Amino acid sequence: MPKNQPFTAAVVQAAPVIFDLNRSIEKFADLASDAKQQGSKLTVFPEAFLSAYPKDSDFGTRFGYRTEEGRDEFKRYYDSAIEIGSTEMERLSKIVKQIGSQIVLGVIERDGGTLYCSVFFFDKDGNFLSKHRKLMPTALERLTWGQGDGSTLPVLSTPEGNVGGVICWENYMPLLRTTMYAKGIELYCAPTVDDRDTWQSTMRHISCEGRCFVLSACQYMTVDDLPADYNSGPMVASGGPLIRGGSTIIAPRGEILAEAVYGRECVLTAEIDLNEIPRGKYDFDAVGHYGRPDIFTLTVDERDRKVVQFTKE
Repeated sequence: MPKNQPFTAAVVQAAPVIFDLNRSIEKFADLASDAKQQGSKLTVFPEAFLSAYPKDSDFGTRFGYRTEEGRDEFKRYYDSAIEIGSTEMERLSKIVKQIGSQIVLGVIERDGGTLYCSVFFFDKDGNFLSKHRKLMPTALERLTWGQGDGSTLPVLSTPEGNVGGVICWENYMPLLRTTMYAKGIELYCAPTVDDRDTWQSTMRHISCEGRCFVLSACQYMTVDDLPADYNSGPMVASGGPLIRGGSTIIAPRGEILAEAVYGRECVLTAEIDLNEIPRGKYDFDAVGHYGRPDIFTLTVDERDRKVVQFTKE
């Protein structure tokens, strides 16, 4: 499809079936199909959709010690994560191929003994294209998830445009945003669980700064979504929504194409016209004519960092 031809994109606002990977994949299939029926060629899912953002859980952690109950909770979380090369990944690929839309999917990725908050990219034929691992987990996330490195910062050339993903509060990292702009991102996907009003101003700022389309998908989660034995704190006890939504789609100069929705699950769609990107960059290109490389430079280390390196003659 020529890049100058408008197309429909979608963001999904929903919660998974928490700690149940198979049922979460089933829900993913239903929601991705709904988006496809609305014409979506690119559908973005929230952060940690497979299979949980464990809101209001502390995994039994205090300074200086961890509880056995918290270790059991983490094991359940670990068991519900997805691993590249697994049968669940094969199942995902088959589902995406059957639906026939490009997918950007927030997951909890299991690799060895570590969990990562990641984004998986699939083309419309179900091929797994690449992944991005969250570089800097926030607060208690730092205990629960590992940190990504510079080897998983893709901006992928696809029939819909140049696609990349930046997860939740990574969007507050100016140098990461600059890296995405330098890689030519056109469809800036922002899976998140940040449901605050301030998130909307952040997404509009990025659309103006990067002169790109911003597609932000946030979970919508209530206490009714939690397993009966969920290890929770005061937020769950209050009974209110745990993650209230706020998904949105924004054009390259800040025009809101899909207004943020709160308080329910939904699929939001908007028409994407990549011709708006050069129109926007006419007077502002953060890594081009507005960049001032004589003063400012950024070096990005994209090497794959391993604790253990094996060498052979």
